[in-house]
Amino acid sequence: MDLDDTLVALADETRRAILKRLAGGEARVTEVAAPFAISLNSVSKHIRILERAGLVRRRIEGRDHHLSLDPAPLDAAAAWMQREREAWSARLDRLEAALRAEDAIAAARESSRKPKPKPPTSRSRKQ
Repeated sequence: MDLDDTLVALADETRRAILKRLAGGEARVTEVAAPFAISLNSVSKHIRILERAGLVRRRIEGRDHHLSLDPAPLDAAAAWMQREREAWSARLDRLEAALRAEDAIAAARESSRKPKPKPPTSRSRKQ
């Protein structure tokens, strides 16, 4: 199982539809191909890509080729995506904290540069 093969296999709408069909249970190649407006040969090419990715298993019984879904590569891809999401989330949280700290430092510098109002003098009070 290779993540690249899995993602390539999932990138095509026809292959995703084949996987959706097989999620409902085993089916013959001709049954899988029936709903598509493409040749059986074209569907077979899609199936070979799914097999290469490990997403589909083929069982041959006489002249019939039965296909079934193997969800293990999907689980591996989902686990990889989750790890990446967590890693990027942590990185973005650190970036946000750094930017907030920079903003706070800039605001403190700005407020220290502003001239402070002078307290009223005794002359100004007499007038």
